[in-house]
Amino acid sequence: MKRNREGFLALGASLLVMVTANAALAQKPGGILRMYSPDSPASISILEESTVFAEGPMMGVFNNLIMFDQQVKQNSLESIVPDLATGWSWNEEGTSLTLPVRHGVMWHDGKSFTAKDVICTWELLLEKSSEKLRVNPRKANFNNLDRVTANGDWEVTFHLKRPQPAFPMLLADGFAPVYPCHVPPRDMRQHPIGTGPFKFVEFKPNEYIKVTRNTDYWKKDRPYLDGIEYTIVRNPSTATLAFISGKFDMTFPGNLTPPLLKDVASQLPQAICELNSGSINRHVIVNRDVLPFDSPELRQAMALTLDRKAFIDIVSDGQGEIGGVLQPQPGGLWGMPPDMLKELPGYDPDVAKNRAQARQLMEKLGYGPAKRLAIKVSARNLATYRDPAVILIDQLKEVYIDGELEAIDTTSYFPKIRRKEFTVGLNLQASGPDPDPTLDLFYGCGSNLNWDGYCNPEIDKLIERQSVEGDRQRRTQLVWAIERKLAEDGARPIIFYTRGGTCRQPYVKGLTIMTNSIFNGHRREDIWLDK
Repeated sequence: MKRNREGFLALGASLLVMVTANAALAQKPGGILRMYSPDSPASISILEESTVFAEGPMMGVFNNLIMFDQQVKQNSLESIVPDLATGWSWNEEGTSLTLPVRHGVMWHDGKSFTAKDVICTWELLLEKSSEKLRVNPRKANFNNLDRVTANGDWEVTFHLKRPQPAFPMLLADGFAPVYPCHVPPRDMRQHPIGTGPFKFVEFKPNEYIKVTRNTDYWKKDRPYLDGIEYTIVRNPSTATLAFISGKFDMTFPGNLTPPLLKDVASQLPQAICELNSGSINRHVIVNRDVLPFDSPELRQAMALTLDRKAFIDIVSDGQGEIGGVLQPQPGGLWGMPPDMLKELPGYDPDVAKNRAQARQLMEKLGYGPAKRLAIKVSARNLATYRDPAVILIDQLKEVYIDGELEAIDTTSYFPKIRRKEFTVGLNLQASGPDPDPTLDLFYGCGSNLNWDGYCNPEIDKLIERQSVEGDRQRRTQLVWAIERKLAEDGARPIIFYTRGGTCRQPYVKGLTIMTNSIFNGHRREDIWLDK
């Protein structure tokens, strides 16, 4: 499995510089990019947060060791490029990944970056450090990582417990920046220090987040922008009208629903808009520790009542996709073909037949027209959660379940879900560009993001087998077997994937919206304003 990419990458980088040199002359430095953010994060520490509204504005403050090429729409192993690392290579056994790191990189407070900072970051994530993260959502990402060692100041090695060919995908993820050793985690929540193209300026909860150009960035001609201002606007219609009126230069990536995209096109025809396949799904979470939801039959009945096409037609104006745990193709790389998907429990397009079966299950449990089950359906207090939650409540009535919407503010939503202070919830989940983090994070026994408590040792074994497998075809068959078993078990029933729109003013240049991740395309060092 030995694979050394350093020479190849260096040659590729040189060719890229030559090819793009003339084009770069046209790029104008300067200007503030104005955009909105649909929500106010609990903090702006990427390692401690789970939402794009924290990670997105802060991705440009940091660097990863390696990252997904910001000009390639679909994330894959082949689209990964060096960042703080200059290359990477595997040992023969495929259990050690070595990365030389850059010299001369400075943290925003003037201190030097070294391999020691990489060690400190992953000791935080592995919970081996004297410092502690308040919450550690990405811990399960690195279950297969034994330790990270340094060879002097300029080389690090990640030692794995077993082979994991897709491990670089985890290092390239937007949630895997390198943190400084010398800044404690508590300070990173409110005033993060990074090495990236932008320096943090200010975060005023429920109002704005501001970053400014890092004049000492190690890429000497980046960023082009003087800064970025993110104004927090929770109401999607209000945010869209503000963009149309000229208050913002672009919308938040992937945030526009198809109806709002049409509004922009009709009222601001010069805007450049695109509608991309969505990597985020809506799904149902059920607290299995609360009676009567410990019953597999009840959970199966809930999954059988879902009319997925109705969700897509109502919420997304028909612009969406029915999929499983892994994002449907072609936007995603690993999703089941539609014909196979229809064979999964609850995916039969004959909704009436599914619901008749669901009612039989409920009646067996003692429920019926004269004895209905009253529940609360918890959802984050954002339209992207509330709207499908209302439809879910309506559809559950078909199987003798009466739901009441419980809208929870973002700052409380994730802590409540982690503490299992819910019965049924309508949640959003990132499918991600690779099966490894998605399957392990949300379905692995003991994962801190496995909020509904699903645990199946058979699935854990399959998750490990697909992770070790280096052959693409064999790995695909394994992940599809996992999909089938998860559907049979009613584990977090996936409802649908919506398509998300992004609009920008014509003078906003250098923007690439990724199709299979909402988290990995926010560096924004290549964006410039042609005005």
